[in-house]
Amino acid sequence: MAYFTQQTFRFFKELDANNQRDWFNANKQRYLDFVRDPFLAFIRDVDKDLNKISSHYYGDDRANGGSLFRIYRDIRFSKDKTPYKPWAGARFKHRDSGTQTAPSFYLHIQPGNNFMGCGIWHPSSQVVNRLREFIHNNPRSWKQFKAGKKFQQTFQFGGASLKRAPRGYDPDHPLLEDLKRKDFVVSTRLTNQQVLSGQLKQLFIGHCKTAAPMVDYLCAALDLEF
Repeated sequence: MAYFTQQTFRFFKELDANNQRDWFNANKQRYLDFVRDPFLAFIRDVDKDLNKISSHYYGDDRANGGSLFRIYRDIRFSKDKTPYKPWAGARFKHRDSGTQTAPSFYLHIQPGNNFMGCGIWHPSSQVVNRLREFIHNNPRSWKQFKAGKKFQQTFQFGGASLKRAPRGYDPDHPLLEDLKRKDFVVSTRLTNQQVLSGQLKQLFIGHCKTAAPMVDYLCAALDLEF
């Protein structure tokens, strides 16, 4: 089944051009009908298939406090005072993520900027140090999943990195670029047509399967089960 329609993208394009409370309140039903409710249905359906990849990952289809990010922006400390996000995103979390940092799977819906990703975004310095140490001490498995043909064809690493080797690591280390990472995330672009197609759930789950060895590795580094 197709979860999203052209009405989804049309809503976001118009919101981007009219990012004001009056406009949103007048069009809130469109948000519920074409964005929130279809995304909650997607989350609910993905949960069943994601559980087959790892019983420790899940989708929470609650309208508030679940996998779906709020459309309302936190503008308290931002120069950008527009009140709404012209996109929707959902994070599929580890069951222990409430008590410690854990990698997650993510889907982002935005006209012309759709993507699926996974990993750990903006971890604390303590978590970064643990991940670097684990990669340094367990290079074989890290290199193995990175060398996978399907993984390479699908994903690109992103996020911030140090400019130089982290303190205590050899500048000539063969995995230096990975040891320099401050974010441990990969992503893959999705076209508007893919998002609107009836194959979105299968495509997303397929990408989750391809990324599973990396998520498994990050879980192991943080003493989490996968």
